[in-house]
Order: sequence, then C-alpha cells, then structure tokens
Amino acid sequence: MSGDEGPATRAERRRRSETVIRDAAGALFAEHGYERTTIRAVADRAGVDPALVMQNFGSKEALFAAAARWSTPLDELVAADRTELPQAALDHVLDTFEDPERRAAAEALLRSCLTHPAAQAVLREEVMGAAQERVASTIGGPDAALRAALLNACVLGLTISRYLVGVPAVADATAADLQRVLRPALEQLVEPT
Repeated sequence: MSGDEGPATRAERRRRSETVIRDAAGALFAEHGYERTTIRAVADRAGVDPALVMQNFGSKEALFAAAARWSTPLDELVAADRTELPQAALDHVLDTFEDPERRAAAEALLRSCLTHPAAQAVLREEVMGAAQERVASTIGGPDAALRAALLNACVLGLTISRYLVGVPAVADATAADLQRVLRPALEQLVEPT
C-alpha cells in the first residue's frame, strides 16, 4: 500500500484548501481588482464556506498578500548573490510579464497596488519588504537598504513603463535591448562604495 492511498492528513487537507482558495483569490483579484474582490466571492469561486477563507487567511489583506506572493515568486531574486542580482532582477520582471499565462494576473495585482491603499501597503510591506531586506543583506555595506530599494524602484519603473503605461521606447524594446541598456545601471546600484 503506497502512502497516496490512505486518507489525507489534516495538514494535507489544509494545504489543499489554502491552495484552492489562494488560486481563486488570485483569479478574482486579477479579474476585478482589490476593492471589488470580496471574501464571499473568493469562497464561491473556491467552492468553500467564507468562514474557511477567514480561518485560513484571517483577512482580505492577508489573502491578497498570499495571492501576490504566489503570482510573482521572488525565490530566485532573493537567492542571487551580489553579482547575480542585476540579472536576477531583470529576469524576475521579464519572466513574469513576458509569460502570457502569468502576465494578466501580475498586471492586475500591480494595478490594484497602484489604486488601492490597502493593497499597496500589503505589497510594499508583506511581499516586497522581506525580499528587499534580503537583497539589502546580499548587497551589504553602507547604503545597502537604499541600494536595494533603488534596484527595486528601477525594475518597478520598468514594469510600469513597459507593461502598464506602454511608454513607446520601453514597450517596443526587445528584452535583449532592455537588458543591454539597463543591466550596467543596476550593476552600479548593487556594488557597495
């Protein structure tokens, strides 16, 4: 008898329900934005009771944070060493937004953050904050926190200019051209003085 044939443990059932709820929330945040997505709508989409959504995530803000972390994974960025950071930051943006399957959700989450203060706070403090601290630790030296924040600001500016606003020179550039021109500037940011 294999381990897959027995009944699921409580922890496994909880992980499965969290995944279903998080996926439903991500889809609804992408479709309707932060403000118009409700806990009840997420529960309906996930096929669960609204109380289960609250039990697993505690609040709409925490649910948004979980959906945002899931849709824009930061693992490779925060695992990069200092010399790899500029390319990892560019790859993070380009891999997420050039992939048609991930782009719509990532754009919608970003739009929500630009238009709704609670979503903005969640993204800044719960999603980007921890990653930025780890990047600052990797950079090290004086001004590490500022350098990490500026690295983030540069790639966020690229994201908004290329994918949300459609600034022609940026939107029309190839990924190779963006990397060729922007990477040296990002390299300067991560080198401690």
